[in-house]
Amino acid sequence: MTGNTQFVLNHLTELEKLAEEVLADKQQIIDLDKRRNQNREALRALRDKKNTTSAQKGHKEWVCFGNTFIKLPQSKTEDMLKQDQKSLDEEITKLRDLLKPKVAQLREMEGRPEVKGFDLKSLTKEEALAVHR
Repeated sequence: MTGNTQFVLNHLTELEKLAEEVLADKQQIIDLDKRRNQNREALRALRDKKNTTSAQKGHKEWVCFGNTFIKLPQSKTEDMLKQDQKSLDEEITKLRDLLKPKVAQLREMEGRPEVKGFDLKSLTKEEALAVHR
């Protein structure tokens, strides 16, 4: 192969590899978001059940871990779901932050112009409160 052909082949290989990484990250974000929504639904069901029935202290709920069902105290179940929610939020945020530079690099490799406003970050609660004051 000539040097020019080898360069094009290497460039296309790198481009395809980066595109695969971007698609894999996007799919992982979707899967984690589905799991986060299921956790949110479970938390809501626990809270509704707690509010509608006179929950006894030490009341236990069935929880599914893979292929196994275990009966755990309602408070412990709720704490586990909240902790899982927190870790899912952190992982999704981390993936989204890592996805932005990959997409920017992919656009650059494709010769497309940089997207304006793509690197914007949302305001934190404290910053939003400071703006409204």
